[in-house]
Amino acid sequence: MKKTAAAKPAPKKPATATKATSKAAPAKAERRPMATDFKEAAQKLPYPASQADMKLQPDSDLANYRAAGKLQNKVALITGADSGIGRAVAIAFAKEGAHVAILFNENVQDAEKTKQMVEKEKRKCLLLQLDVRDPEQCRQAVRRTLAELGGLNILVNNAAFQMSQEKFEDISEEQIRRTFDTNILGYIWMAQAALPHLKKDDCIINTGSIVGITGIPILVDYAASKAGIHALTKSLALYLGERGIRVNCVVPGPVWTPNIPATMPMKEIKKFGHEVALKRPGQPEEIAPAYVLLASQDGSFMTGSLVHVTGGKLSSDE
Repeated sequence: MKKTAAAKPAPKKPATATKATSKAAPAKAERRPMATDFKEAAQKLPYPASQADMKLQPDSDLANYRAAGKLQNKVALITGADSGIGRAVAIAFAKEGAHVAILFNENVQDAEKTKQMVEKEKRKCLLLQLDVRDPEQCRQAVRRTLAELGGLNILVNNAAFQMSQEKFEDISEEQIRRTFDTNILGYIWMAQAALPHLKKDDCIINTGSIVGITGIPILVDYAASKAGIHALTKSLALYLGERGIRVNCVVPGPVWTPNIPATMPMKEIKKFGHEVALKRPGQPEEIAPAYVLLASQDGSFMTGSLVHVTGGKLSSDE
């Protein structure tokens, strides 16, 4: 009897250990798609592409993220948050306790999905279908965020437009104006609208790009606009330093988002991320924690920073 009684608990220990291990590391494939995987998954989608239509879905659900209440009851307004990096940031902020306003321009289906994912975290989510190229619509976004979510602490400028062109001479005036109206003027309009309502310890986080540092021949106008965002970040950080409002910029490398199949040539999509040290593109959920750092008190001594999350994309070399 004693022998039987002693043997009974033995199988339970591994079972408990297995359960604890799965709790610490969710049952989710750890392997990220490598650049070599994109040859089979490559597709072209019309602009603006919906994340729901992508054959290879971006990893943006933050299933591996472990929150610590770093943004409890803060209010964030995130532009371009219907999909991709913006969606991942919205979910990460919600997991950290923030209420979120999502500004998007066209993809209602994607925005509704993001809203569901934010609300799953028991946080409020306000959808704002507006255009950052219009300063009045930027002011409207801030007014509605204040009225419906009760304040504003974090502005994330993430909305972007890009379109590749093999020949610089072929970039139309319409494309150039849309690129700069969205990527530069949109950031300025949003910052101007938000600033009267931001106070000490609040922040602005911009989304730059490694191509704004290295350059890229098929996205000349886009790269120039991203370089402008880097300069805007540093200048605005100096301007707002005395007020205790921090301004920083996340600088992603190649990241798998709906913009890629919608705007890049097929030959690039088939090897997407090949040029970085890790030999793969980033996934949106790998970029989002940098925004949490900059939005929270963990980043309280960071302003004017360009935070590189590039997978080792260090130069313009192919």
